[in-house]
Amino acid sequence: MDDVKQRLAELRAAIDDLDRRILELLNERAGLARRVGEIKREAGARFYAPGREEDLLRRLEQANPGPFPNAAVRAVWREIISASLALEAPMSVAYLGPPATFTHQAALRRFGESARLEPARTIGEVFERVEKGKVAYGVIPVENTTEGVVSHTLDMFLRSELKIVAEVYLRVTHHLLNRSGRLGDVERIYSHPHAVAQCRGWLETHLAEVPVFDAASTAQAAKIASEDPGAAAIAAEVAAQAYGLRVVESRIEDNPNNFTRFLVIGPEIPDPSGRDKTSVVFAVRDEVGALYRMLQPFFEHGVNLTKIESRPMPDEAWQYVFFTDCEGHLTEPGVRAALEELRSRCRFLRVLGSYPQGSLPRAQ
Repeated sequence: MDDVKQRLAELRAAIDDLDRRILELLNERAGLARRVGEIKREAGARFYAPGREEDLLRRLEQANPGPFPNAAVRAVWREIISASLALEAPMSVAYLGPPATFTHQAALRRFGESARLEPARTIGEVFERVEKGKVAYGVIPVENTTEGVVSHTLDMFLRSELKIVAEVYLRVTHHLLNRSGRLGDVERIYSHPHAVAQCRGWLETHLAEVPVFDAASTAQAAKIASEDPGAAAIAAEVAAQAYGLRVVESRIEDNPNNFTRFLVIGPEIPDPSGRDKTSVVFAVRDEVGALYRMLQPFFEHGVNLTKIESRPMPDEAWQYVFFTDCEGHLTEPGVRAALEELRSRCRFLRVLGSYPQGSLPRAQ
């Protein structure tokens, strides 16, 4: 036993020494980050560079020999970058709130704990705060693998000149929460309609007789459940922590591969990262083969389309616009040529953004 204690003491002393060295290096890095901020301020340059950030994270993952997992490398450096940015300049970010929603989690994943995150009541309010310069960036949901697109987000891009500067993918796991943690105490359920739809099969199997009511958000549902012993909420686990609830049942979503894509919006298109995506919206002329001719330039210039989504034009009945994502940055010759040719063929075209591609979280 004494030998075990001795070996543990030696290992712990070595870890303590490493921790002190890590702290010294972090502070050295912070000093350099502060100097970078001073130079950017003098030059009037952007403080946030999502392309550089994503490139750094990818290089660290590729260089990582283990056993420290890559997912943890990304999480640790996200917070290091967040704290460094806070030293360069205060980073204010609006997100579709309230706190403890999935959009809040996406904002934390993108900007870290050191950013000043401000909840907004609506997607339109997020756009407005960024447009008026009240915050530097905004985070909004755009599509879910189960429920499809968030129409309001797409429609806002038709009215706004803001750009997409980054994207975040979040694995969405829903939990049934209440005050007691007991299924027998659930008399009514609250949640956002999208969350309810994503858990419909589980609810019909296990709680078919229990009424379900809509809430403005999963976080509001958790707040309701925290005040009513007969109520339960479908929400994220972070909402249980925020509102003092217990988990009745974990992961009740019907689709285990349930992801939501979030967009970060800002005033300018970021520089290339080496692995980018470009988003555009365009409208076609009403004629035979119009959409085929719109998509042809992407094929001819070797640009891979990853998404196309149609939406009604707000001012013209039975006319549509198309939201399209393709691989590559706006500055790449193939992408630039395809978009120039597309612009000459369609009624109008607007580039919504050219930004680093997000990565899907790995299975839990």
